[in-house]
Amino acid sequence: MFDVPRRFLAGLAAMLALAGVIMLTAMADSTMQPLPASAPAGEFSAGRALSHLERFATEPRPIGSAAGDSAVRYLVAQLRAAGLEVEVQRAVGANASTGLATFGRVDNVVATRKGTDSTGTVLVAAHYDSAAMGPGVSDDAAAVASMLETVRALGGAALRNDLVFLMTDGEEDGVLGAQAFVREHPLGRAGGVLLNWEARGVSGPSLMFETSKDNAALVGLYADAVPHPRGDSTMVELYRLLPNNTDFTPLSKAGFAGLNFAYIQDSSRYHTADDSLAHLDRGSLQHHGTNMLALARALGAADLRTLESGHDVTYFRLLGVLVTYPNGLVWPLAALALAAVAGLALLARRRRVASLPRIAVAAVSAVVPLVLAAVLAQGLWELLVSRRPEYDGMGGLLHHPLAFRAAIAVMTGLVLLGWYLGLRRRIGPAALGIGALAWPALLGALCAQAAPGASFVFTLPVLLCAAGGLAALLLRGAAWRVAALTLGAVPAAALLPALAGNTFDGMGLALGGVSALVLALFGLTAMPIAELILPDPARELGRPAVVGVPLVATVLTAALVAGGLAENAFDARDPRRTHLACVMDAGTRTAAWVSADPEPPAWTRRYVSGRDTGTLPPGYARGTLWTGPAPAIEAAGPQVTVLSRTGDTIRLRVSAGRGARSITLRTERPITGATAAVRGMTPVSVPVTGTRRNTWPGEVRFRGLPSGGAEITLRVPGADRFRLTAIAETDGLSAVPGYVERPPGVVAATREDGDLVAITRTYRL
Repeated sequence: MFDVPRRFLAGLAAMLALAGVIMLTAMADSTMQPLPASAPAGEFSAGRALSHLERFATEPRPIGSAAGDSAVRYLVAQLRAAGLEVEVQRAVGANASTGLATFGRVDNVVATRKGTDSTGTVLVAAHYDSAAMGPGVSDDAAAVASMLETVRALGGAALRNDLVFLMTDGEEDGVLGAQAFVREHPLGRAGGVLLNWEARGVSGPSLMFETSKDNAALVGLYADAVPHPRGDSTMVELYRLLPNNTDFTPLSKAGFAGLNFAYIQDSSRYHTADDSLAHLDRGSLQHHGTNMLALARALGAADLRTLESGHDVTYFRLLGVLVTYPNGLVWPLAALALAAVAGLALLARRRRVASLPRIAVAAVSAVVPLVLAAVLAQGLWELLVSRRPEYDGMGGLLHHPLAFRAAIAVMTGLVLLGWYLGLRRRIGPAALGIGALAWPALLGALCAQAAPGASFVFTLPVLLCAAGGLAALLLRGAAWRVAALTLGAVPAAALLPALAGNTFDGMGLALGGVSALVLALFGLTAMPIAELILPDPARELGRPAVVGVPLVATVLTAALVAGGLAENAFDARDPRRTHLACVMDAGTRTAAWVSADPEPPAWTRRYVSGRDTGTLPPGYARGTLWTGPAPAIEAAGPQVTVLSRTGDTIRLRVSAGRGARSITLRTERPITGATAAVRGMTPVSVPVTGTRRNTWPGEVRFRGLPSGGAEITLRVPGADRFRLTAIAETDGLSAVPGYVERPPGVVAATREDGDLVAITRTYRL
């Protein structure tokens, strides 16, 4: 759009400034320094919270386990010692998904701290159960320990509102405890303000990643009360679109308005044995607890009736400052961004630096680097999986992904440079720089309609970039023009690379194309800055540049990929996952090892050697499995008795046998509903739609099945006769004769039917 003397130095200075913005943003979004146990009594101390984790979070606590019962006793004792009113809610939780009904006997810990003149309930929630594969220190014991430390730090200080600390059971099996709380407990139906705490990794800042609808007042209180706020409204919009859920989901549906928090970095340890004290980032624990304590105090003192609002707000951090504005401004800002790009195009035409047809061609052609960057990133993932199939079992969440992320960034930069240099002389740098802004402007408008809280991440960068371009064309003096362009690109440098980092953390390399797309959008906004370091467009690029730059980028990408593969070779510090279970048909006493690994490691191949699933019990196999013969196990196995049948409804009495924690029923015909009843507890029913994939179409699970069993009622429409396979599940494989424990460098996979003994019986009903 203009020329400057010493253009290379000017461009280099501008690019270094933007790099500084990216680095400052990353630093400002870090976590906190942990405080020791000697910290002042009124402050949250990660050191003191850690002492609780050492007492109840050193082993897995799946629903119905002895370790879970021990954790309940410890939590109840601590809360009562702090002077709270404590009860243990015992109930049956229930949830349904496609073709599946899940039940579980849950023990929720409910502790109340009465307010002096309550205007409502502040519900602080986290789950104490863990996945069966690991101790779940981050997911979610760290939040539970933070609750205990928050209770201690509050002490006897008078607070206006009632604080209820809810420690739920069965979250890992389908938010069963939270579902039971809202269905049966009076406080679950009373409504109020909810603070829910989670984790999907073992480090990183505590992010506010989800809110209830009409969040304006709550976000405002959060911004004022929390000393180190993190997260932005793009996460809120994304999470509302995804099928994921936490305890926040049933609690908010029950009428609670609230905020949901989690840290998500180093998620390769998630749901494995490495979610342990050794890998917990103490700064993440400190950040979780500091936010929890600050919000408990602020909400405990507030008039909760004033926190109702009729709209959402957009919120995000820009250079360390939390910015909020009502969503009523989203469409005006999106329209203003589009108008700014159009105005820049018209001014460029008037100044004769670009024609409108060329700008239009540039805008249309800019889709090429966007799509190609995403395709190359996904292609890289396919290449990595073909080289290391075990990466696929990690869902793209690798132990050390930085080299692979850098490779994606280099490929994205190369694609952008190829597009830009290929059209630079024909269309002109100004047309390319202006036309490229059309895509983030259009994405901002699209988000304004579909996901308003995410619109800012596109709208504000393009609005300020266009404003910088307008100023550069209107100002006189090369220095002022460069400064205008650079300042205009600051929001893009602060927001878009950070969004790419969050998508890498949240989605992993398996969806690296999303992050590549965001990086490509940032590259499009930065093209006028990059133009300054390039030679005069009238001069044809020399062969060293045309050949050398792609060659260097290709070599660098290859080196990064090779380095990433070397760094992500598995060892005792960074183990790989493997799935293994032992299944036996109690009727025939035929036993087999099974593994769902794409390529089992050497340890797993001690047990499995082929793909023959013909010896497995009917209905057991789910997906493609490796198998191998196993010794018979002394176990009674499950028992199913038909109590009655009326039309399509069958009432069964089921038990899992001694030592078994759970039972699974699979039916060869679809089910449309299920009811579970346990003596002394309220029966609960769920409708079921759809069918299970890669196995028999209907399935019912009961986690934490009592020793006395349960009554299960199934609705199986149109099935005069069908088979039902009952699978009794016992944690661990040590009871199998000849079993050798996993060596260092290997941990149990996250698939829920692994690392257990499954005894089956098949019935014809």
